[in-house]
Parts: sequence; structure tokens; C-alpha cells
Amino acid sequence: MRAGSALRRRPPLRHTLRMDAAHPLIATIGLGLVYALAGGTLAALARLPPIVGYLAAGIMLGPHTPGFVGDQATALELAELGVILLMFGVGLHFSPAELLAVRRVALPGAIVQMATATALGAVVARQWGWPWPGAVVFGLSLSVASTVVLLRALTERGTLASPQGRIAVGWLVVEDIVVVVALVLLPAAAGFLGGMPAGLAAAKTEDVVWALGLTMGKLALFAALMVPFGRRAVPWLLVMVAHLKSRELFTLAVLSMAIGIAFLSAKVFGVSFALGAFFAGMVMHGSGMATRAAEQSLPFRDAFAVLFFVAVGMMFDPATLVEDPLAVAATVAVVVLGKSAAAIALMVTFRQPSAVVWTVAAALAQVGELTLVMADQALRLGLLPAAGRDLAVAAVLISIALNPLAFILAARLVRGRASASRRREEPAAAATGSVTSSD
Repeated sequence: MRAGSALRRRPPLRHTLRMDAAHPLIATIGLGLVYALAGGTLAALARLPPIVGYLAAGIMLGPHTPGFVGDQATALELAELGVILLMFGVGLHFSPAELLAVRRVALPGAIVQMATATALGAVVARQWGWPWPGAVVFGLSLSVASTVVLLRALTERGTLASPQGRIAVGWLVVEDIVVVVALVLLPAAAGFLGGMPAGLAAAKTEDVVWALGLTMGKLALFAALMVPFGRRAVPWLLVMVAHLKSRELFTLAVLSMAIGIAFLSAKVFGVSFALGAFFAGMVMHGSGMATRAAEQSLPFRDAFAVLFFVAVGMMFDPATLVEDPLAVAATVAVVVLGKSAAAIALMVTFRQPSAVVWTVAAALAQVGELTLVMADQALRLGLLPAAGRDLAVAAVLISIALNPLAFILAARLVRGRASASRRREEPAAAATGSVTSSD
């Protein structure tokens, strides 16, 4: 059976209750957090990661299950805030020098791994009868991991500032940049690839080479302005606000810079909200206020990160698992197994320690927000069938739910390798000691 013959968009269930249309923001935040609290608590009691409970809460609030139906558009906006604040928090712990220090591993590793995952996804999609352009876009959407999931996993395990944590974050920064370029090029290339760019995109389709040069120029200008200018202006402004000795004003300054810089970077320079927020945090790193900024923005980061997982769950139709389970299994296998295998091979080639190898492999065994953005844009441009977006949503939810298990397995493998290494060293040390004593 071809993927898509069974994966059709079903209408929302009739026995659902719509949220208060007059107050969608309050209703989405309120019920989203209440459902997440209940789901997370039940997951913790069952000795499962809380993320599983948050995703289940989103499914319960979605249009494909009975009960209240949340406002998906509002939930996705709130989830975007969670991405911004999380990436801002990561930037607070990184300096440009630390990011450049891992470029020799992260840059080639991310590019080769994305190419491998794209090829695997495209080959699988071709088996379903999809044309090559749609198959390649589908594979590319499966090649980029979620920064939100990665950051939560590294933070919970206290490895964000470790060598493996720096490499994993640098790896995902490269992936974000590649996807930003791809999202800019897709409307321009849709006509050449057999898609149907709509409205403004069709009227202003540019040459692909020109679009690529313009995008790279904007990225270079953004980095050139943020690093020297931001490292002077942002710390100065924070210090001035701190001298006023007002906790509220300092928190307001931190949030306004995080969200404001992310918004302006997306609108002016065309980079993603996540990348703009990451640079905002990174330029604040050297201000001496990074620790205080991280502490005061932490409650907001946690709350909106939870809403991100709820929003992902709201998009998932559980019937997808029944209607075409083989297509779902193949898509998840590309993400969980294919990407991890490519990362392991690359890390071994770079002769990285086992902790780096298995941590990076676990970190990449999932997909998230950018996968959904790319799949949605490709669907609108006529490059991807509707089944492609359904499969992408299924891959996001299932891979996120499985990712904590991947990190647990990675930790056990690292401990096992360390124990085996100690056992090999002990006889050698004993033999050396006996030879010394006989002399």
C-alpha cells in the first residue's frame, strides 16, 4: 500500500468541546498547563519521562480525541515562545569561542549526517511512489533534530556544558542554518521542481542562485552585526537596568531582548526565531549578568517548553498508527535508527570519545519544530503530499517520546565501555607491578 492511500485528513470528532472562542489565549494556556500537569504526573508515577505525559496531554486536547479541543494556532505561537526562550538560555552558556571550538566536528558532521538522512528519507518515500522532489524534501525535513528536546535532555543530565554537550549544540546550530537556507530556497525552487507556488511566491520567483546568495549574505550580515555590536550594547543595557535594583525591570529587560532580537532577526535577516534567540543569549554571555538572566528567565522557559510538547501532541491523529503503520514505522526508523547510525559512524571517524559518540547519536534520534515547519511549507508549495505532513507529525511525536530511552541506552553504553576499559587495564597494571617487585 502506498503511503497516503490510508493517511487522509479526517474531520475533527463531533463529540468534542471547543475552547472559549472569546479567550483562546487564556483557555489554551490554562487547559494546556492543567492537562500537562496531569499527564506529566501520571508519567512520572509510571516511571516514564514527563515529556511522554506532555505529548499525551496534547493529544487529549487535539481535534482527533473527545473532550475539549484547543486552539492549535495559539498553541503553536506559545510553543514558538518556548523555543525562543530555550535557545536564548543555551546562548547564555555559550561564547562564540566555545562554538567555534567544535566547528571541525560539528560543521562537517552535521552536513554529512543531514545528507545521509535526506537520502534515506528520499529512498523510502520513493518506494511509496512519490516523485523525487517531494521525496527529497521529505527526507530533508527528517534530517534536522529538535533543539527543544536536545536542550531539555542535556540540561536534565547536567551535560550541557560538557564536550559532548557543546558538540551536540554546535551540530544543531549548523542544522538550523541549513534548514533556514532551505526554507528560503523552497519557494524560489518550487516551480522548477514541479510544485505550485501560490500567490506572491509565484509572482516573485527568483533565480535559485540569487536566492541562495541573498540568504547567505543576510546570515553573514546578521552575524557580523550581532557579535561586535551586540556584545557591547546588550551587556551595557543590562548593567544599566541592574543598577536600578528592580527585579521586575531586569526580568523585563532579559525577556524583551530575547524575544525582540529573535523577532527582528527573523523579519529583517530571515533567520529562524531559534537562531536569533541563540545569538541574543550568546552576546549576553560575556556581560557578567548571564547567570542572573538565566535564573530569572528559567520559569518562563520551563512553562513555554511544556506548551511546545502539548502543541506537538495536538497535531497528532492517533488513527495514523492504525491506517498505515508500515509507513509510520519506516519514517520513525529513518529518524531514530538512520540518523543515529550516521552520527555514530561520523563520530568514530573523527575519533571522538565514547561519551561524545553515544550522546550525539541519542541527541539526533528525534525531530521537532523545524521538521513541521518544512513539511508544512512544502505541502503549501505542492511539493509534498498531505500524507507527508501526517507522517512528519507522527515521526515528531514518536521520536520525541522515544528520545529519553535513547539517552538512557547511551548512558548505559558509555558506562559499559568505561567498565570494560577498566577491566582491561587492571591485569596490565597487576602484571607491571609483579615485574617491578621481582626486580
